[in-house]
Amino acid sequence: MSSPVALVFCPGYDEEEVEKAVRQGFALFGGPGALCPGAKSVLLKPNLLVGEAPERAVTTHPAVFRAVAKVFLEAGYRVGFGDSPAFGSPESVAKKAGILEVARTLGVDFADFTHGVEVDFPEGVQHRKFTIARGVREYDVLVSLPKWKTHGLTRVTGAVKNQLGCVPGVRKGEYHFRIPDATLFSRMLVDLNRLLRPAFFVMDAVVAMEGNGPRNGKPRFMGLLAFSRDPVALDATLARLIHLDPALVPTCSEGERLGLGTWRKEAIVLWGDDPRRFEQRDFEVLRIPRVSPSRKLFLPLVRRFLLPYPVIRRELCKGCGVCTEVCPAHPKALCWNERLRLPSIDSTRCIRCFVCQEVCPHGAILVGVPLVRRMLGRWHDSLCSSAGG
Repeated sequence: MSSPVALVFCPGYDEEEVEKAVRQGFALFGGPGALCPGAKSVLLKPNLLVGEAPERAVTTHPAVFRAVAKVFLEAGYRVGFGDSPAFGSPESVAKKAGILEVARTLGVDFADFTHGVEVDFPEGVQHRKFTIARGVREYDVLVSLPKWKTHGLTRVTGAVKNQLGCVPGVRKGEYHFRIPDATLFSRMLVDLNRLLRPAFFVMDAVVAMEGNGPRNGKPRFMGLLAFSRDPVALDATLARLIHLDPALVPTCSEGERLGLGTWRKEAIVLWGDDPRRFEQRDFEVLRIPRVSPSRKLFLPLVRRFLLPYPVIRRELCKGCGVCTEVCPAHPKALCWNERLRLPSIDSTRCIRCFVCQEVCPHGAILVGVPLVRRMLGRWHDSLCSSAGG
């Protein structure tokens, strides 16, 4: 059985243009009634990573949120929204992102994403118990509104990873500490999606983010709103549009392995506009094959010569201390250096979760790639080119 993904061109964030594209996407799937049969309430889950203005392309744009909310409100659903940001309160982040004002204007409720409830998931492979935001449990269905961006740990963040925001507060950091490996972390994300089962996904890629994402990258126009019931197929399709092999995206490979969806091209059917319209061959994203060490004996060497690592650009650092506050490692890998009046990284403690790089408000932390791994990546690319030609 194939997984449909709809691609709809949207020239910008003009409210009328966005609403037109969103309605077109919903119509291709039969409308809200076909997507949420029997439901009376819908929770919208935008990406509200941190409090940034919409033009930074860090969060789901309020025009997309508005259009999706209107579709469900007009169909008679009770609509709420929420997310648990990486830093800051849900309300302050939603306000800065422009979504809180839209929600209040439309009469969309602000769900409780501060308090959590323990939920057992015996079918889980990586995780069999989650702490879920209380507000998630108060609605019949979840509709996910991810933002397409690069990410230090999982290469990209999109449909699958968006549900991590359903875990409230510091719990997200605890998952990073317990599961620093990208594959295992992605497996946990897949379990979370299998538990929550969002009914539909609307991907904001009108302006995506490349480079040092998911907070400090560069906005990149793609002109795309993408729709699907299958988060793996949706992420895989967007990955192909930026010429990133979905097999290199751990949320895609683990998502298919655990039955969440499919990333294989032959199993995905594309609706809507011609995908060639949205291709971005030079999109800045990490394409080097990842390394998953299988023997503890080699782990120190692998960590030193093959695994990416966070790098502080001291000329950009403002000494705000956000990175030291959010570091989930125990003991912390990021500590305040009184002599330099700047944070410093203890590489022996660093778990390579990239939470510091994710939330740095000044773009002062980058993802570094060791020389050996860069050389292996070039060798891999040359082999692929030879095989293809």
